[in-house]
Amino acid sequence: MRTELKTVDLDAFDNRIIAVLRHDGRITVTDLARRVGLSKTPCQVRLRRLLDAGVIRGFRAVVDLARVGLDHVAFAEVKLSDTRELALAEFNAAVARIPEVEECHMIASSFDYLLKVRTADIRRYRLVLGEHISSLPHVASTSTFVAMESIIERSA
Repeated sequence: MRTELKTVDLDAFDNRIIAVLRHDGRITVTDLARRVGLSKTPCQVRLRRLLDAGVIRGFRAVVDLARVGLDHVAFAEVKLSDTRELALAEFNAAVARIPEVEECHMIASSFDYLLKVRTADIRRYRLVLGEHISSLPHVASTSTFVAMESIIERSA
């Protein structure tokens, strides 16, 4: 069963911290404080609060995936045979264990989930689809759309 997320009250400083970090996650706290108009210690306190509250979930490198041989992107529509809460939970837990699945969204449509799957090539995608995605709990059918070119890809 899905639990409701509690929203966090953010003020203008918090929103500026988030905006700066979304653009440059490697900025020093000193530079971050200067950019948002705070001294270092209050900025550190706010940053720690945002991390502790789960507003900022982490920091990562943005990698050019084509340069490391992972430029094949496919979107898989997944229709389930059962959409009761237990079935959804089983599917959600299992799909999270497939490393090639970059994103998984529950969709209000004629299908139930949309997966963004990144692999080295179409042959690897076919294996992931056939051996992993199609055998997930309660999967009734899938349909694939292959991206020919990515125009915009933004991280959260």
